[in-house]
Amino acid sequence: MRHFVIGVLLLLAVALPGMLLAPPVVPADDDCKLIDDFSRATVGEFPSAWTPRKDSARDVYTVQEEGGKRFLRAVSEGLGVQAAREVKGWDLTAYPMLAWSWRPREFPKGADERHSSTNDSVLAVYMLVHYSRIAGPKAVKYIWSEKVPVGTRLESNFGLTQVRVLRSSIGGRGEWQQEKVNVLEDYRKYFDTKETPTPIGIAVLTDSDDTKSSAAGDYADFKICRK
Repeated sequence: MRHFVIGVLLLLAVALPGMLLAPPVVPADDDCKLIDDFSRATVGEFPSAWTPRKDSARDVYTVQEEGGKRFLRAVSEGLGVQAAREVKGWDLTAYPMLAWSWRPREFPKGADERHSSTNDSVLAVYMLVHYSRIAGPKAVKYIWSEKVPVGTRLESNFGLTQVRVLRSSIGGRGEWQQEKVNVLEDYRKYFDTKETPTPIGIAVLTDSDDTKSSAAGDYADFKICRK
């Protein structure tokens, strides 16, 4: 599957036992700016501040709430479709870090992102940079893989999407994890450039189309940070 997000350029729940913990409370931080914590989104609906790549994404991604904390839940049944959020005025020289929380709930059966026939991930987060209206954006994509080792670099969409395996194994199933990555550093390294791009936004993907299975995971507290 070609993992790219054209929509942003043109611009339920699978209940699993023991998964009732809310996303971790992220403390206020003067070094960070909030992108979205879904606090203003309507529970049970696709978040209005986001853009579905296809209409089917409105059923895959819905806002849910646990313990008074809202988050984005993804439930994919044989689908591979992204949801994206525009981020205006993101200056990577000032805010090179992207932070978020995520929780895997159901891993796509038989997935292995190293092969096109099984290229599904329970969780994926993208930083998007404008490239072409036809080919789509350039992207740095961070995934939680079941099998591919942490630190592995992959690519898709003819090299326009550079992939970094951020977490691996099903050991963290049902548990929230906080992430913070230097997207400017990764972009320069993976695309072999010294330029500082201007991001157009972020995207998420929980997919199961290549494995023809199902996948489920949660996302919360997207921020950009100075360090």
